[in-house]
Amino acid sequence: MPLDDDRLFPTDPSVRSLARALFAEIRDLPIVSPHGHTDPRWYAENERFPDPARLLIVPDHYIFRMLFSQGLPLERLGIPRSDGGPVETDGRKIWRLFAEHFHLFRGTPTKLWLEHTFETLFGLDAPLSARTADLFYDRIDECLAQDDFRPRALFERFDIEVIATTEGALDDLRWHRAIGQSAWGGRVITTYRPDSVVDPDFDGFAANLDAFGEITGCDTGTWKGYLDAHRTRRAFFRQHGATASDHGHPTADTADLSAVDAEALYVRVRAGGAGPAERNLFRAQMLTEMAKMSLDDGLVMQIHPGSRRNHSPDMLARFGRDKGFDIPGRTDYVAALKPMLDAVGLEPGFTIILFTLDETSYARELAPLAGVYPCLRLGPAWWFFDSPEGMRRFRELTTETAGFYNTVGFNDDTRAFPSIPARHDVARRVDCAYLAELVLTGRLREEEAAELAGELAYGLAKRAYRL
Repeated sequence: MPLDDDRLFPTDPSVRSLARALFAEIRDLPIVSPHGHTDPRWYAENERFPDPARLLIVPDHYIFRMLFSQGLPLERLGIPRSDGGPVETDGRKIWRLFAEHFHLFRGTPTKLWLEHTFETLFGLDAPLSARTADLFYDRIDECLAQDDFRPRALFERFDIEVIATTEGALDDLRWHRAIGQSAWGGRVITTYRPDSVVDPDFDGFAANLDAFGEITGCDTGTWKGYLDAHRTRRAFFRQHGATASDHGHPTADTADLSAVDAEALYVRVRAGGAGPAERNLFRAQMLTEMAKMSLDDGLVMQIHPGSRRNHSPDMLARFGRDKGFDIPGRTDYVAALKPMLDAVGLEPGFTIILFTLDETSYARELAPLAGVYPCLRLGPAWWFFDSPEGMRRFRELTTETAGFYNTVGFNDDTRAFPSIPARHDVARRVDCAYLAELVLTGRLREEEAAELAGELAYGLAKRAYRL
């Protein structure tokens, strides 16, 4: 059956009517996607996407982690093994297995995104099941063979005004360079993600530091040379459109050591002799160093803490990173961020966007911090909470203290390119429903809600990320 055009709106008729009216005014605004993980190579080469399984299932940890939780081996879903061992390569078999188990996604945002994509992009409004698996596969595969389903055409069909990808500090940005040298007018920018040369627990950290020095011409054997290497790479990323950096740390800890102590710490970390506490202290110091560099070069700083990554060592060994075993953990912000905020938190023209996987921190810590420090903004509900209920909780727990204008709208944070319109559609509906309730309970005027709907969907993200 077709999608319900009133999905995610309240059941109360008066609130639903107003939510519907607010949404009608903003549903077709251009998409600003300031943080995500789509592959810039797609836009550079503009080749057809692979088969439906490799487009929608194999790269999406939301999908295969759920299937794995019900006993389906990742090998049967085509997920590559670290040792190069055999996995399923027949896209149709992978798709049939997925369709047979699609009922597992009932009630999840993944089902919302997929059904939106199936209907609006591929014209499929029948339920996906084992019975309809081949119908879906053939229809999607037929579409993907057409030129208007290539990456650039979809970028334009989705009305994406700008999209930011995320690349590591050692990336040569060749695909961004190719996009910039092409005649295509789509705006695809990069984001500086230095985790591989900041986190001593990152795989190959010592070798990464050597490579960092080679590509920058800086002596990463010294603290000064190491910091210069970051400045050099940040400038290189800015040349390729970057307006932001991104930092994925286990905690939000920051530090502000003296230059002498920071240098001594770096020497121990560089030599591989630092223990767990010193490695964490180094990550904490580097958040403050990155903040200080943002004062100089203007990059907006994003901090994504709290993910206990690769929770299963066995799965990490067998399949590598980013395979669904990253689990949220309790995260402190008030004490953790204080050293950095004491150092640079009151400086003008500086923006830090904070994310969390610990929802208990919204009202207790994050909203009060963002509600007073001029540099702080709250990123939207993230990862496991990129859902209707998660978005609603975010608004309820932060608005009274931080307001709307200390948030940054929505970003989809996705690797699944076809789901981008669906994710923005969900966020816009949830926000319009929340705004409608504020109007009907006397806390907003209707004209204020209409203005806010546009800001949450479009304006806040553009300004926060300096786009």
